[in-house]
Amino acid sequence: MRDDKQTVNPLKELFRHCRRYIPAILVSLLLGGAGAVFSVIGPDKIADMVKVIEEGLGSAIDLQEIGRIGIFLAVLYGLGWIFSYGQNFILTTVTQRMSQSLRTEITQKINRMPLRYFDSTSFGDILSRLTNDVDTIGQMLGSGMGTLVSSVTLLIGALVMMFATNALLASSAILASLVGFALMILIAAKSQKYFLAQQQALGKINGFIEESFSGQQIIRVYNGEASYQKTFDEINAGLYDSAWKSRFLSGMMMPIMGLVGNLGYVVVCVLGAVMVAKGTIAFSVIVSFMLYIRLFTQPLSQVAQVFTSLQPAVAASTRVFEFLHEEELEDERDKTKCLQSVQGNVEFDHVRFGYRPEKTVIHDFSVKIRAGQKVAIVGHTGAGKTTMVNLLMRFYEADGGTIRIDGIPIKDMKRENVRSLFCMVLQDTWIFEGTLRENLAYCKEGVTDAQLDRVCCAVGLTHYVKTLPNGYDTVLNEHTSLSAEQRQLVTIARAMIEDAPLLILDEATSSVDTKTELAVQDAMNKLMDGRTSFVIAHRLSTVRNADLILVMKEGDIVESGNHAELLSRNGIYADIYNSQFEHGAAES
Repeated sequence: MRDDKQTVNPLKELFRHCRRYIPAILVSLLLGGAGAVFSVIGPDKIADMVKVIEEGLGSAIDLQEIGRIGIFLAVLYGLGWIFSYGQNFILTTVTQRMSQSLRTEITQKINRMPLRYFDSTSFGDILSRLTNDVDTIGQMLGSGMGTLVSSVTLLIGALVMMFATNALLASSAILASLVGFALMILIAAKSQKYFLAQQQALGKINGFIEESFSGQQIIRVYNGEASYQKTFDEINAGLYDSAWKSRFLSGMMMPIMGLVGNLGYVVVCVLGAVMVAKGTIAFSVIVSFMLYIRLFTQPLSQVAQVFTSLQPAVAASTRVFEFLHEEELEDERDKTKCLQSVQGNVEFDHVRFGYRPEKTVIHDFSVKIRAGQKVAIVGHTGAGKTTMVNLLMRFYEADGGTIRIDGIPIKDMKRENVRSLFCMVLQDTWIFEGTLRENLAYCKEGVTDAQLDRVCCAVGLTHYVKTLPNGYDTVLNEHTSLSAEQRQLVTIARAMIEDAPLLILDEATSSVDTKTELAVQDAMNKLMDGRTSFVIAHRLSTVRNADLILVMKEGDIVESGNHAELLSRNGIYADIYNSQFEHGAAES
């Protein structure tokens, strides 16, 4: 994880994201306030009903008046329910829209972020922010906002009616409640750090599980289950610790406010009984006041509940908005240079680069490649071969020097334009859940079955396609088995369909057997005909027909030439080539 997180104000950011929904939120707040007002008026009318009953005990009870009050209360509470329903409907819609918007922002943010960020952040943690944290925010806004508004309105209304009914009883109830409020604020301040630690631990455990699932074979081959379980238990224990402390502290709010409410009942009953005995107030006042106490303590408990849900939401908001404030790729809207008709001349001019400022990987890389040349980049692992491709595709920006295509520096072109010039096959295959047709014609419109047939025939996929139940329209998922070889062939076919003017092959035949490699190599030779091609390979047998072979060591070109020239020099290339063929001969 990165340590240089930007400090953000989560509540301020939440408000900024809510601005577009302010009209709807205001309507919902008005509806919630109106519903709360109706609830506050009710006890006063019930007191009137009790008073009518008291006055009729000595003679006859006015049932007609009681009926009128009863009908008024039914209409009042019915309208209150309708307004509360309207409030919940609007807030639910707003919160789900906002959650959807946050997920969209995070997804779009991922596409605007440099790959350096993902080098130091686990995918599981990012996934946790996209799912768990956004859901936590949505739940708080959906339930908490409406509850908070109606509770505060109900609380204020109850206070007004309590003071209007009897100031002494109201004052005694408020004094009992102040103790609860003070304790609630203290608990909220104390538990917030544990809620943030809980969300961070949740992201960490998600990242660990995601990595372990993708590496299950390695874990089992090396009998790493015990080590895996030990690491998982440590992370899980940290999550348990922060979750227990945060939930325990926040869970104390509801019992405390319940105790405060009960103390309010006791105070009103005792003081009210004394006042009734002295004839200061009527019994109907005690009845209405007991109802007001319930209306007063109920929102206190609801406010405590909102604070309980608010704390994990604030922690989740901190993580979401920290991510949304991470450094982005340079804005390129002002760049106007664009290559439409590409010849394929590529030049690296004193290029220097390091993944970290303190460690330079490419020191001084210079080479000119003519249009249509097939260029192989070879060398030991860590020599910087793939790094050069990353710089050429602008996955990373060079720290110094210039890379040009047809004389135009690629840093002066938009990234989309640069990447549209290349088709690429990586060592790591990527097959997504979708039809075979969608995987082959990825992001390319208008690909016909005839084109698919021709490409699949070239790479040797025809037999596999015929075995599928629905041919090209078969969905590739966990129920459709694909060998490592077939996955590689699908990605090669995808590059052939893209038909871009420049080609990059990064260990493109690493997962296929020798026999299949020969067939694929023939298809690749046809694909590379007339195109500037970059081939990264450990198997030197695949690059013998390259026009130019660049031998790299520790980020520099130490040898260059064609296959015959490099062998005649008896240098690094010759050593690697001879060692591979001696090894192959020994195995046979």
